[in-house]
Amino acid sequence: MKLLIDTDVLLDVALGREPHVRASAGVLKWVEAGGKAAVASHSIANCAYLLKNARPFLRSLLQLVDVAPVGKHESQRALDLPMTDLEDALQVAAAEWWGADLVVTRNLRDYRRSPVKAISPDEFLKKFH
Repeated sequence: MKLLIDTDVLLDVALGREPHVRASAGVLKWVEAGGKAAVASHSIANCAYLLKNARPFLRSLLQLVDVAPVGKHESQRALDLPMTDLEDALQVAAAEWWGADLVVTRNLRDYRRSPVKAISPDEFLKKFH
């Protein structure tokens, strides 16, 4: 099982956002225990932009996950996906490049037309942890 973890899940953990932090942290604990996961390269930049003092969090994160690139090819793929939110489509293009089985996100509504199945952190933990 390979996961691509969406930025919202990362921010839940980094910011301790209730009531989501427990499930989101559970996904990272699954990775810590040997699960395979990646984040899209632009998620690193998103976190750096949105978090104060993001570097310690990102350094720890990068000890756990791979980084799926979002370059020209992935950006073109994202533009062609039948998804309205381009940032979410970029997540999916990164997931496809990396060979992810699932995208873990709380934003399931915007992933309805994703070719990579999206699952919430809660649902993922119930099914796979």
